[in-house]
Amino acid sequence: MKIWVASQDIADALTELPEGLPALDCAVYDGRTPPPGPPEEVEIWVPPLVPVPDIPGLLGRMTSLRLLQTVTAGVEPYLPHVPPKAVLCNARGVHDAGTAEWAVGAMIAMLREFPGFAAAQARREWTYHHTGVLADSTVLIVGYGSIGEALERRLAGFEVDIVRVARTARDNVHGQDELPALLPAADVVVLLVPATTGTAGLVDAEFLARMKDGALLVNAARGSVVDAGALLAELRAGRLRAALDVTPVEPLPSDHPLWTAPGVFITPHIAGSTPASVRRTRRLVREQVIRHLTGRPLDNMITGHY
Repeated sequence: MKIWVASQDIADALTELPEGLPALDCAVYDGRTPPPGPPEEVEIWVPPLVPVPDIPGLLGRMTSLRLLQTVTAGVEPYLPHVPPKAVLCNARGVHDAGTAEWAVGAMIAMLREFPGFAAAQARREWTYHHTGVLADSTVLIVGYGSIGEALERRLAGFEVDIVRVARTARDNVHGQDELPALLPAADVVVLLVPATTGTAGLVDAEFLARMKDGALLVNAARGSVVDAGALLAELRAGRLRAALDVTPVEPLPSDHPLWTAPGVFITPHIAGSTPASVRRTRRLVREQVIRHLTGRPLDNMITGHY
């Protein structure tokens, strides 16, 4: 059975499978070199974190594909192009710890003004003043899935009020249609929604205008969720602040105005790029491959919305 995987460490995790399972012909394909063989022969594909070139064309040739297992929670590059006989599964849960940890760190960094103090340290300036604080804040989590749950667990000791929002309402979770009424009370708004047609441009000028003066926007979702022009206007006015792990274009061009906007902290899409994510990815892929080979139900199957 031919399988393409994103990295050598994932290939290594598949070298010793339980006895009695079919042998795997495992090749590494990270998109930076030509495909390692005919795509028509691949039965399982684990694509890399950064999408490979021409996904529609490649999937169109994968006539033997039965399992497409991403290493990300988002599946938007693949969802419209999955071959009819293939199952698409995402990596829900793999990046929860890293992304939730980044979000907490970003909140504290911005509210306690760490970037400003780091700049002052580089200038050897003692810039004593009071800062904001996370305690007693209202944190609005937009996109309350497994990462949102992980974030709430990590915020449990910070004496904050949590407001949860998902696409549809459920117990103790508001529906996305309730956002306009919830935004004015939030001190911190954390974006964890997937990139879909329904979330593209969700955070537009109207959304931002409803946020309270001095509020912090934390984006650990996708750059497409936020209208960059509308955000820039609020940052330049000094009314809002933002911590961004994702941007409208990645890598963000050196001349992009977000780099020099006041009140913004940018990291290069590293929230989920941690050793914990690597370990959990290996475990997930190994278990999914075993499930596929033994005919057991797969985890994280994508059907319709995700």
